Amino acid sequence: MKIRPVILCGGAGTRLWSDNKNYQAKQFIDFGGWTLFGKTLNRIKNPLFDDPIISTNFKYLKDIKKNMRKHKIKKYKIVLEPEKKNTGPAILSAVLIKDIPKKQPLIFLSADHLINQVSKFNQEIKKNKKFLNNKNLFIFGIKPNSPSDQFGYFITKRKNKFNCVSKFIEKPKKTKAKIIIKKGGYWNSGMFFLRKDSLINNFKKYEKKIYQNSLLAVTKSKIKKNIYHLNKKAFIKNPTKSFDHAILEKTKNINAIKLNIPWTDLGSWKEILLMFNKNKKKYLKKKNIFYRPWGSYTNLYFGNNFLIKEINIKPKGILSLQKHFYRSEHWVITQGKPKITLNKKVFTKKLYDSIFIPKGAIHRVQNSSKKNVKIMEAQLGSVLKESDIVRYKDMYGRVN
Repeated sequence: MKIRPVILCGGAGTRLWSDNKNYQAKQFIDFGGWTLFGKTLNRIKNPLFDDPIISTNFKYLKDIKKNMRKHKIKKYKIVLEPEKKNTGPAILSAVLIKDIPKKQPLIFLSADHLINQVSKFNQEIKKNKKFLNNKNLFIFGIKPNSPSDQFGYFITKRKNKFNCVSKFIEKPKKTKAKIIIKKGGYWNSGMFFLRKDSLINNFKKYEKKIYQNSLLAVTKSKIKKNIYHLNKKAFIKNPTKSFDHAILEKTKNINAIKLNIPWTDLGSWKEILLMFNKNKKKYLKKKNIFYRPWGSYTNLYFGNNFLIKEINIKPKGILSLQKHFYRSEHWVITQGKPKITLNKKVFTKKLYDSIFIPKGAIHRVQNSSKKNVKIMEAQLGSVLKESDIVRYKDMYGRVN
């Protein structure tokens, strides 16, 4: 029996757009001819997998259909939530539909993950498929490349040839994350692998209310072509609870599939900027390089309400003391140690440090060293032009 992919596609991506109401859900952001959801769809085009099920809400229905057409996926099911109740009810409701046999192997994927070395990922899936039963589940862990406070972690113990999960830790501070990594902790990727009967048995045991309400919502759902419109009256009775809290932290039968592959959920502008920095040759066009007295900048990509650029500051170069009315900025240092002014604070940043410049904040960058400073910048706002610069001080005589 093939593995049925269930793609969770209901996230809003609000972490990226804290000061912008016109935000786009992260999984549908066009990063230059590709989206995270599109990358996810491409990964399941493999003989290992059956036709996908998409768990989402009505708001994203057009985007999902558009992506399905673009990636030429003709057979699929969509399960629409009438209201957001977190991943617990979403995961269960998506697989209670009659199309899925009880012993069907299921893999739960987030729509907004970027995974490289897909062949290694698929090898691990294929290797562990035979160990699925009506009680256990497997969780995919990612070997951390740095201590991060953006992800949850888990610790494992070796038992009967499996890496059994002994403890989950929710998004710890970086100091604690360092200790967790030393103890062999892995990032919790939020991807799961299990059989349908195991999922049902776990919910019946630990979250009977979610099971009963979700089952009723599916049973009474309206089916139009390949879309399940879950019954609202039943579904909204579900408690708002993540799959982690509902099941993972209660069940004792979790095995880890440890992956040492490049992985990110692009959950912050820092991660997005580092992704663009790594792949900037693909986005680089000579006509988008602009020279200034302090160095140069390159516009790499104009997106929907955002602009990605690289700033190159020559030795002793100083940008004007300035502010913006219509945009905020996220910076990541990719070379050198710049001196930064942000309102009344002056500080130095080092390699891969990130800085947020709120809309209206007075700021400047200075390179006091003998080597170039490079900064990746994401501008967010309704006006992303040089005209949105108010200069207060400028050593090159450009004060407004």
